Amino acid sequence: MSPEVEEKLALLPDKPGVYLMKDDKGRIIYVGKAVNLKNRVRSYFQSSRNHSPKVLALVARIADLEYIITASEIEALILECNLIKKHRPKYNISLRDDKTYPYIKITNEDYPRVYATRKVQKDGARYFGPYTSAGAVHETLRLLKSLFPLRSCRNLDAKRPCLEHHIKRCLAPCTGNVDKAAYGEMIKAVSLLLEGRSDAVVKNLKRRMAEAAEKLEFEQAARLRDQLAAVEKVIEKQNIVTGSGDQDAIGLARSAAGTCAQVFFIRSGKMVGRDHFMLAGGEHETDEDILAAFVKQYYSQAAFIPREILLPFELAEQHLLAEWLSSVKGGRVQVETPKRGTKKDLVNMAAGNAATVLEEQAARLEADTDKTAGAAAELGRHLGLPAAPERIECFDISHIQGSETVASMVVFEGGQPNKNEYRRYKLKTVEGKPDDFKSMQEVVGRRYRDALGKGPVPDLIIIDGGKGQLNAALPVIRAAGLIEVPVVGLAKEFEHIFREGISEPLILPRHSQALYLVQRIRDEAHRFAITYHRKLRSKRNMVSVLDHIPGIGSKRRKALWDHFGSLAKIKAAEVEELAAVPGMTTPAAEAVYTFFRTQTL
Repeated sequence: MSPEVEEKLALLPDKPGVYLMKDDKGRIIYVGKAVNLKNRVRSYFQSSRNHSPKVLALVARIADLEYIITASEIEALILECNLIKKHRPKYNISLRDDKTYPYIKITNEDYPRVYATRKVQKDGARYFGPYTSAGAVHETLRLLKSLFPLRSCRNLDAKRPCLEHHIKRCLAPCTGNVDKAAYGEMIKAVSLLLEGRSDAVVKNLKRRMAEAAEKLEFEQAARLRDQLAAVEKVIEKQNIVTGSGDQDAIGLARSAAGTCAQVFFIRSGKMVGRDHFMLAGGEHETDEDILAAFVKQYYSQAAFIPREILLPFELAEQHLLAEWLSSVKGGRVQVETPKRGTKKDLVNMAAGNAATVLEEQAARLEADTDKTAGAAAELGRHLGLPAAPERIECFDISHIQGSETVASMVVFEGGQPNKNEYRRYKLKTVEGKPDDFKSMQEVVGRRYRDALGKGPVPDLIIIDGGKGQLNAALPVIRAAGLIEVPVVGLAKEFEHIFREGISEPLILPRHSQALYLVQRIRDEAHRFAITYHRKLRSKRNMVSVLDHIPGIGSKRRKALWDHFGSLAKIKAAEVEELAAVPGMTTPAAEAVYTFFRTQTL
């Protein structure tokens, strides 16, 4: 413990507040709240306490601490939530990627728009969410636009209605075809639907339809009738689960795959949706600590807080959470732990769904492993290798009739591409003379020359091109000292694998992960080589055009290419931009500018 920390521990007050722990670089690594700052913060440094591995790791990194005194415990909780959201400390439990969850936004305009966003701003707009699935957001928006003719354009100064109005999908407020009050009624119905209050929407639509019929506004009444029928069709899909009221039922599940919280949304007694959230950093925490952290972080950013929140088990600060949520909502919020009945069934169902999410995630991880490390192990078995090839290097040649011959080397480690290790080569010995065998000899020679003791040695080398390329590359690789590394050739058409000293090709089982891995490696090597070849060809074509411009030699050609990167950008550049390139002069820039304008004419 540093002297600064010891000094601050001695001066801690007996008051509620928030404490911030920092590492030796001044970064905040943990934020916590306390009823009594002195007792809570000192407890971290008492060796007699039975600390978890996470707390021990945290304490070992504390180089400094700060505290903020608050008037009450509820103020401390609010400040803790805000600081965690702002600083995202390493040792706090956190919602994964909570800043990127999508919301549905209803703008604060005379004629509001409804669209998806990932930014929540204090702009007077209404936000609904967060949603964990962007697909769910867009599906909801499609439903809303099928029910209501909402405005989608950004501007309200159109001279005439667009196609959306003519196909009855917009009321065309941009041309004054609808008054603000009528449009506001529609937005109110949209808000009620997003809150899950479909009964209120039905009641409102029936009232407006009756009023329109009384005024003999039959076209308006028919439009409202169609909206009512569509909303009632949606309601039929919602299950009644409780008598009435708005509730969130929260379930928690933990496994080796992680920690998941599931939230069921019950609005006006009907199940209207659900969302799951993965939590990071809770490996050594209790269920109670994880659930409390989730409730704080989720409801500090939630657009709607129901009157009742159902938890799977009791929390020590449950009354404090209820007080905080009531202050955020501006009305009473109950935080309960049901023991029996429908509410208990809801919580159990949420926990079961959370467990299912973790099972699916574990299955996906297992499938991913089968496609990567598992596929490499399977390939090793088919090739008769003593162990799975951890590092695989694959070579491919690309050219057009010997022009701009290039080679690529891609690297897969553990069955996955390691793009930092990719290499590309511009070949020299065969320029203008297409010879894939000599090209392959050159590239493997440049890669493996003095390879022993310098950088990683591959566990398997794949030569794309079959038996001929394999026989050309083998002597060069063996001469470089790679005697024991297996080298195979891959036939381009059927993925037949040719091995050293064996005339018959190895045919991998169809639909096997080993075959899919070989195909991925081959395709990646081909893509990387083709990309480089096209880049060089584009540069050569540009140079050949610039050769015809007086005053543009090799140095200025290179300077123009380095600055603009493409012929199209050079053509579009003004004289001032061309003259600003290092090595260029105003006359040379004018020559380039005039040349391309003349060519265009």
